[in-house]
Amino acid sequence: MTSARQAAADAIDAPGTPEADWASWPALGSLPCATPPAGAVLVVAAHPDDEVLGLGGTMATLAARGSDVHVLSVTDGERSHPHSPHFTAARLAEIREAELRAALGDLGLPAVRPQRLRIPDTQVHRHERTVRDQITARLYAVQAALCVAPWAGDLHSDHEAAGRAAAAACRAAGVPLWRYPVWMWHWARPADPRAPWDRAARIALPVDAAARKASAVERFRSQIHPLGEGEGNAAILPPEELAHHTRPFEVVFR
Repeated sequence: MTSARQAAADAIDAPGTPEADWASWPALGSLPCATPPAGAVLVVAAHPDDEVLGLGGTMATLAARGSDVHVLSVTDGERSHPHSPHFTAARLAEIREAELRAALGDLGLPAVRPQRLRIPDTQVHRHERTVRDQITARLYAVQAALCVAPWAGDLHSDHEAAGRAAAAACRAAGVPLWRYPVWMWHWARPADPRAPWDRAARIALPVDAAARKASAVERFRSQIHPLGEGEGNAAILPPEELAHHTRPFEVVFR
C-alpha cells in the first residue's frame, strides 16, 4: 500500500469527529440550499450503501415527486470484511445487493434495479477508465439532468476513483455533477481546509424523506452490525458513524 493510501486508511480507522461537533458548527447550518433539477438523476455509488448514506433522503424526495432515479453500483462491496471467517466475498456481494434493493424500497424506489459494474472492491482506481465509460453511457441512456457521485476527496480510494470517473463522464456528456461525502464527516473537522466548503450546499429533507432514509440505512445490517464474533467481523458503520448520516439534511459539493 502506498504511503498516501495508508495515510487515508489510517484517517478512516482513527477515532472520528463526534456528530455534536458538526451540529454545533454554525457554518453548516448556514450553507446555501440546493434543489435537484427536474429530470432524471443518476446516482453513482462506489459500494452499495454509499448512495443511501450520502443521498438517501434526497433520493426519497425525488421519488416522492415522481422523478426518475437511476442507481449505478461500481463495486458490490464484497471486501467489506476481508478477514471474516464466516462470509466469503461472493456471499457478501449477494447480501449487499439484497440490502440495497430493500433500502431502495424503503426510499420509495422499489422498481429501481441498480446497474452493477462489478468492479473489484478496493480496486476501482485500477479500472477508472472503464468506470468512466460506463457512467458516460448511462448518462446518455437515461438522459440524465443531474449526476450525483462520491466526492473525490473522501479519503477512500474507491470513493475517490468513482468520483473522478463520474467527473470525467459528466464533462463528456455535458451533465451537471454534484458530489456527496461519506467518510469526510468522520475524518474531517468543522472548517477543515481539506473540504471545499465554498462549493457546499444543503439539501433539506422533509420529515417523511428523513424517516424513509433512516429505515433504509437500517437495511444494511452487514455494515452496521457485527457479522459474528472476532475482529474480522466488526461493524463498519457503528452508531457514532451513522449519526453523521441521519440528519434532517444532506450536504453536496457542487
